[in-house]
Amino acid sequence: MSALTPQSDMPTPTTDKITQAAMETIYLCKFRVSMDGEWLCLRELDDISLTPDPEPTHEDPNYLMANERMNLMNMAKLSIKGLIESALNLGRTLDSDYAPLQQFFVVMEHCLKHGLKAKKTFLGQNKSFWGPLELVEKLVPEAAEITASVKDLPGLKTPVGRGRAWLRLALMQKKLSEYMKALINRKDLLSEFYEPNALMMEEEGAIIAGLLVGLNVIDANFCMKGEDLDSQVGVIDFSMYLKEGNSTKGNEGDGQITAILDQKNYVEELNRHLSATVNNLQAKVDALEKSNTKLTEELAVANNRIITLQEEMERVKEESSYILESNRKVTKDRTADGHALTEARKQLKEETQLRLDVEKELEVQIGMRQEMELAMKMLEKDVCEKQDALVALRQQLDDLRALKHELSDMGAKQKSELNSRLEEKTNQMAATIKQLEQSEKDLVKQAKTLNSAANKLIQKHH
Repeated sequence: MSALTPQSDMPTPTTDKITQAAMETIYLCKFRVSMDGEWLCLRELDDISLTPDPEPTHEDPNYLMANERMNLMNMAKLSIKGLIESALNLGRTLDSDYAPLQQFFVVMEHCLKHGLKAKKTFLGQNKSFWGPLELVEKLVPEAAEITASVKDLPGLKTPVGRGRAWLRLALMQKKLSEYMKALINRKDLLSEFYEPNALMMEEEGAIIAGLLVGLNVIDANFCMKGEDLDSQVGVIDFSMYLKEGNSTKGNEGDGQITAILDQKNYVEELNRHLSATVNNLQAKVDALEKSNTKLTEELAVANNRIITLQEEMERVKEESSYILESNRKVTKDRTADGHALTEARKQLKEETQLRLDVEKELEVQIGMRQEMELAMKMLEKDVCEKQDALVALRQQLDDLRALKHELSDMGAKQKSELNSRLEEKTNQMAATIKQLEQSEKDLVKQAKTLNSAANKLIQKHH
């Protein structure tokens, strides 16, 4: 665009000022921006003379501001439309390296800067759109998180950088349209920052806020910790909109680069999730260590308390012994208290006798328990022996049955005699087995009875 600005041969201070003013607004005032399908049309207006004329013409400021608002609105339409179409065709999450996304933020920055009032500081005049964006958290409480995150970013040192970071976070949150609508609806607050005919104060600002709703369909992911947002130059690249918007062939040629960028974004996101998980686990470990330390301290305090109570108990016992001994000496010296001493001795004797009876009963119960345990062991031994005998008898029975089967080929008479003998012996062995099994059941019942009696004695002892 600089080629459109004529250069004077003899620059003067007045010429330099006019040239600088024209360079700043040439993309807004020199041309009128309009859309023709997917094309950007720039219609050149009357040339602005950059050399002082003998009789300079004064253009209407309201007309210039209206032209600037219209141009910015059309640029915003093109930028938002191109961003949505390219994002849907690309089919992936957008990052800060995506050119249409960068141009969108540049256009939004120009829209927010349009008609800003200059604030005087000790360094000179300053125009920053961060001031209006800070108002959003007062209008929409959800925006307070974004504002706090922007203020906590360590690499941002200027209001412009903070405003750019705010726009990116709002787009990631898919709340940019909502925040802009809430801001534009409060023109009483915006009047502190903008001129009356600024874009944010006129109808074009509301139109742009409505267009931003379409950006909710795209996903964006930015890593702003290492990005220098303070020193970026916000210049609109008209070349992106002066050619056909459909560049799918070029995108197909960059498929490998897109895949690499996707992998890079995935790895970065995975690293962020892993870092967050590690931080959470570290916080839990720290909490558990603190809890463990607290419990250890409480246990130590409880142990000290127990030791203190035991010492107090020993001291009370010693004092009680000392008092008892003193009472005995006093009762010996005082004959008038002989009756009380006799009663005390009688009570002591009864308690001693009761203690002896309890000890004898305890010894009897212990002896009975030992006897029961011995009887239990003998019963278990007897049961094992009978089980072994039962196994042996069953083995013999099986042998006899096998022998009976082997002798089945012998003569009829011998066979009948042997069969009768074998059956008689088999019946005897079966009766013996039944007796042993019945005896085993009786022994088990006796063992259970003894075991229950022993448990009762143990419970009574305790």
